[in-house]
Amino acid sequence: MEIDKKHIKAIVTQFEEMKSKEELLALLNDAKVVLYGEKAIPFSLNQLNYHYTPKANRKRYIQFTVKKKSGAERVISSPNNGLKEIQKCLNLVFQLVHEPNPAANGFVPGKSIVDNALIHAGSFYVYNIDLKDFFPSIDQARIWGRLKKPPFNLNETQKRLDLANIIASLCCHEMEVERMDNSGAFLKVLKAVLPQGAPTSPVLSNIICERLDIRLSGVAKRFGLKYSRYADDITFSSMHNVYQKNSEFLTEINRIITDQNFHIKESKTRLQKQGFRQEVTGLIVNDKPNVNKRYISELRMWIYYWEQYGYEKTSSFFKSRYIADKGHIKKGTPSLENVLAGKLEYLKMVKGKDNSIFIKLFSRFSKLIYKVNPINNILKIWENEGIEIAMKAFYNND
Repeated sequence: MEIDKKHIKAIVTQFEEMKSKEELLALLNDAKVVLYGEKAIPFSLNQLNYHYTPKANRKRYIQFTVKKKSGAERVISSPNNGLKEIQKCLNLVFQLVHEPNPAANGFVPGKSIVDNALIHAGSFYVYNIDLKDFFPSIDQARIWGRLKKPPFNLNETQKRLDLANIIASLCCHEMEVERMDNSGAFLKVLKAVLPQGAPTSPVLSNIICERLDIRLSGVAKRFGLKYSRYADDITFSSMHNVYQKNSEFLTEINRIITDQNFHIKESKTRLQKQGFRQEVTGLIVNDKPNVNKRYISELRMWIYYWEQYGYEKTSSFFKSRYIADKGHIKKGTPSLENVLAGKLEYLKMVKGKDNSIFIKLFSRFSKLIYKVNPINNILKIWENEGIEIAMKAFYNND
């Protein structure tokens, strides 16, 4: 979303000058207009008070689980609609006030997993680390403390400190999480933390990880490595091997990560050498960023089934497979066409719109979509993908 420079300047200035809850409310309402236009319904002071006070709003979040690729379950805490709208506006404010570290590639406007993977393409060694329980590792007290520092500076007066507390409360939720005790064992405790599912959690995690990125970038430079982070996925790469067990490099990065109150998920740590498949954030990076062969095979399979057996039969089979693979479905099973469109969009992002594999698959998909709804969908293809692909799809169905 492109934002006018005058709007950016106005919101940043408002944030710098706000000293009261009423001025925070005005900031949120101005951010809402930027997001939704002049017809946006403004928040009231009562709404703000209600949502930032957990005791007043005991149904701020609903929790459910989704399956990870590994088969384990991830807990999602989804804010109610009112709180979610406030968080979306806060998220915009955070993005405009704070500039993320260059090493951060996840949840950064204009960056993608392709940008993250490209940094490490063609390296002899690729070393991946995952951080354990990434969002829930970040406590509300840590958010409050970070908001007192530049560029937020919510520390000049007691009223500004109160605003830091309100904002931190709006973005965090009390839940059962794991914390390491003095003996090194993980214990279950109740903590107000960043919930996975809140619109503000991704950008706040980048803000909190700024110091981590600075320090790990420094270590990478000292050892002649490349470094990037995509959310909880940390990657180093190089043409030489510094990743031996108990090496000076590994000792140093373990110390820094622990010092920043994160823990490495040992089961996901891996060293990938040239000559074997190297992956970064799900993309193959042995040569240049690419999807794996299975991704394209599955796309071809579903398009082929649709061509051979029709939409209804393929859609029914797809839904049964999707539910079996994904487990919990919060708001109904996505449609076959929407999932395939998303997969094709991802393929275009990775391979480029001029890639022959993308063009062929998209053309076949467009023909199928056109049969379902000729006028509306061909116009949508034209708008999103350009006249050449749209007209190709049109004439192939003539």
